[in-house]
Amino acid sequence: MSGLRRRIFGVSSGSVASQLLVDNEDSRDPSPAPIDPSKGPDDVATVPVKKIKELNEHLAQRKKVKGVKRRNAWIFGLGGLAGVFIALFFAGSNDMVDLTTFTHLKDMNLDSFIDVLPKGMVKDALQLQQSEKDAVAYDSFAVGLQARSEGIEAHHPVIMIPGVISTGLESWGTEASSRQYFRKRLWGSWSMMRALVMDKQAWKKHLMLDMDTGLDPEGIKLRAAQGFDATDFFITGYWIWNKILENLATIGYDPSNAFTAAYDWRLSYANLEVRDQYFSRLKLHIEQAKRIQGRKVVLLSHSMGSQVLFYFMHWVEAEGFGNGGSSWIDDHVDSWINISGSMLGAVKGVPAVLSGEMKDTAQLNAFAVYGLEKFLSRHERAELFRAMPGISSLLPIGGDTIWGNDKHAPDDLSPHPRGNQSYGNFITFRDTKPPHAENLTVSQSFPYIFKHTESWYGSLVRANYSYGIARTAEEVEANQAHPPTWMNPLESRLPLAPNLKIFCFYGHGKATERAYYYREDTDPTTRTNVTIDTAYTDAQTAADHGVVMGEGDGTVNLLSLGYMCNAGWRMRRYNPAGIKIKVQEMPHEPDRFSPRGGPNTGEHVDILGRSSLNDLILKIAGGKGHLVEESVTSSILEYARRVELYDDEAPNQDHGKEEWGVPPP
Repeated sequence: MSGLRRRIFGVSSGSVASQLLVDNEDSRDPSPAPIDPSKGPDDVATVPVKKIKELNEHLAQRKKVKGVKRRNAWIFGLGGLAGVFIALFFAGSNDMVDLTTFTHLKDMNLDSFIDVLPKGMVKDALQLQQSEKDAVAYDSFAVGLQARSEGIEAHHPVIMIPGVISTGLESWGTEASSRQYFRKRLWGSWSMMRALVMDKQAWKKHLMLDMDTGLDPEGIKLRAAQGFDATDFFITGYWIWNKILENLATIGYDPSNAFTAAYDWRLSYANLEVRDQYFSRLKLHIEQAKRIQGRKVVLLSHSMGSQVLFYFMHWVEAEGFGNGGSSWIDDHVDSWINISGSMLGAVKGVPAVLSGEMKDTAQLNAFAVYGLEKFLSRHERAELFRAMPGISSLLPIGGDTIWGNDKHAPDDLSPHPRGNQSYGNFITFRDTKPPHAENLTVSQSFPYIFKHTESWYGSLVRANYSYGIARTAEEVEANQAHPPTWMNPLESRLPLAPNLKIFCFYGHGKATERAYYYREDTDPTTRTNVTIDTAYTDAQTAADHGVVMGEGDGTVNLLSLGYMCNAGWRMRRYNPAGIKIKVQEMPHEPDRFSPRGGPNTGEHVDILGRSSLNDLILKIAGGKGHLVEESVTSSILEYARRVELYDDEAPNQDHGKEEWGVPPP
């Protein structure tokens, strides 16, 4: 076996690659001792011919198995680690995994993984990993140390609500099919990778919720991991909240005054309470933190976590739900730090549930597509997305008013990258033969999805979420008793908390999916009706393999990130208490030598490690939020001027802007 490794890797025992294998040395078969020629023939054991045949058959079988392992690993590699394809939906970064940690992962079978990788692949991966470490020159603790030197220290209790990729999901099932995964993470760990490759059907069975109830399937029990470990890293080497935790700790935070409110992001918001009592627990923890520390809390949310928190603010007030009353938020919450909040969803959610695709899959090369399809076909990916109702909360909100019609869209600024075609042409079918007779705007894409997906999916989405617009204060107030609207800031209001402070921090300047070209799916091996037209690339329409890019943070569109903060919540019907809002946009200025973008990235997930963001968080948590300055550097104010949402409230459209220095749209 050691010889085989040397032939594959071409390395000596002192090389880096051999160090990866050191933990497996005990499993190697010892070499037979050489025959002593001084001993007679009686000392030499004879082997029957039948036994030799059996040994030969055994060796042939082992070679066959190894060939299969090698083939599978190559497909796996070419598929770009298909196990994180869902993560690609929420994060566009390509951080390298620390390969040297493989030796410490007891649930990884190195014989089935390392052995099949060629020398060049391992060498290149290790070199790239080292290059990343060399490029990231900023110290994770430096921001906290600087803040501490300026007299900033822990003040408000801090509670963090992570986004969709952040929380690991671990199995607690004890049925026969689940015992091998007990307390292992089937989302957010190398156990996930191993289960996907070795036992895909079991992995899918655990991840997909029941199609009728939206809860656990019979015999399956997957739960969100808890504590800081649930969100600091996605997999080894890919940090999420870790840099924020490091800097918070530097100014005096620890588990006594900081808490991560992790949740099972697959569940609909209503079922988070039904199954896990998530909102009840969050309410109690906020109350306890205030009682013990004697100060109101600061809430940090990222991505989908901002929508979850917005829903909670309605739930906690409502009679028959949280029963906190209209003053609860004002009594318990000092500030809400909304980081990269997908307040109006993300357009890439539509192709995800429609055909299991997005830019990351559409623009893969042929080899990678083959590998991905081998492990998770388009139909399987779409099926997974649909069977995770929480993800459907990220479908775009606001219809054609926010996202445009077939003539124009708010983000159609001149010079426009699509020439004479609007972003409002959201899904374009170049082949206009039935059943694709018409192109689709965002609002038209919803009935199209429901028509071309399983009936249970449309029923599930309609029962849990609402994606429209309430244009009067009366409509907004009536929605306080209608839970499906509580995740939609265009149909429900901010809490009646005049002392609450909201800070919106998000990145921009990174190309983000905005529109798509589709065609009929004629592949006989798939069960999807349509697929992204990856053969279509045209500079005039800005189409690259069927995908058109716009402005955002690489995952969430700028309209979703910034419209409510810069315009929507400045209107009285959505902000009747006059809550003050500060916005600081963060242009995407990545370090080109760092796969995670370095200290000035504006990318959707990597922004959590941005130095300036960490500095702002420490100021607010330390009770010095008044030092935060406004900075709007994108085109969001121009977008807002083009959104026709001021029908009956023109006199109040400047509400909340004068004091904060942001010019009205």
